[in-house]
Amino acid sequence: MPYWLHIAVWVVAIYIVISVLLYYLQDYFLFKPEKLPEAFQFYYENQTVEEYNMETKDGAVINGLHFKGAGNKGVVLYLKGNSKSMKGWGKFAVDFTRHGYDVVMVDYRGFGKSKGKRTQENLKNDLQDVYNKIKERVHEKYIVLYGRSLGSGFATKLASMNRPRMLILDAPYYSLLKVTGRYMAFMPLSILLKYPMPTYKWLKYVKCPVHIIHGTNDKLIPFSTSVKLSKIKPEITRLWPIIDGGHKNLNNFESYHEILSQIINFEPAKVDLSSTSFKVAHSAKRTT
Repeated sequence: MPYWLHIAVWVVAIYIVISVLLYYLQDYFLFKPEKLPEAFQFYYENQTVEEYNMETKDGAVINGLHFKGAGNKGVVLYLKGNSKSMKGWGKFAVDFTRHGYDVVMVDYRGFGKSKGKRTQENLKNDLQDVYNKIKERVHEKYIVLYGRSLGSGFATKLASMNRPRMLILDAPYYSLLKVTGRYMAFMPLSILLKYPMPTYKWLKYVKCPVHIIHGTNDKLIPFSTSVKLSKIKPEITRLWPIIDGGHKNLNNFESYHEILSQIINFEPAKVDLSSTSFKVAHSAKRTT
């Protein structure tokens, strides 16, 4: 066998092995779950919280928390990122309960106390079931979907299939295929990836107001991603940059809390464009 052919065979074999490993091990790269014992007790200072379990049609168990706000403004379904469990993520509920909103948060399959086989379809179905449970008690016009990083894709999918009051995306990705492609451009990810999560496709079918919050110094998911997403349905979308914000520290910026407060407490007013400078030419020839 010629030397060059020998090398080519080895390169192809290695490529195939890497592809197979990537397919079967991608859950370990994409998800960083923290498992909790059944007896674990959730506690958050100055928060009123109730724990619940929801059994799915395929026998899985989704563990969730219901944080109760002081008012009666509505319910925020908070979809968290790809790491840890509600044990740590629950602290962010206060950003909504202090404004009078209840917050529902769940752990995805394999996270915290939640159990079951994890697939993109199963995760979408689980969250739709949770959304339906909320709808049994609250009209959709009082439901706010908040998706953080990984959760932004699921939140967008839910918004595309339902009619919530609004959709808030925190550090969203265009698609997981695009994110992973930055690090493995040489791999056939469109074939291998079990969680493509095409946020940009789902966003096309969203009808409620969309608010995108993103740090301009995000190294994991670039701010330019949100710029692209904001152009998909610009008539209902507003982009809120957090200057110098990263991927995991937006809650440490005062501007983030000011923006979030404005989003969830502001009622948009109708503007009569006929009385504004809308489409008025910057300079016009004087007629006689």
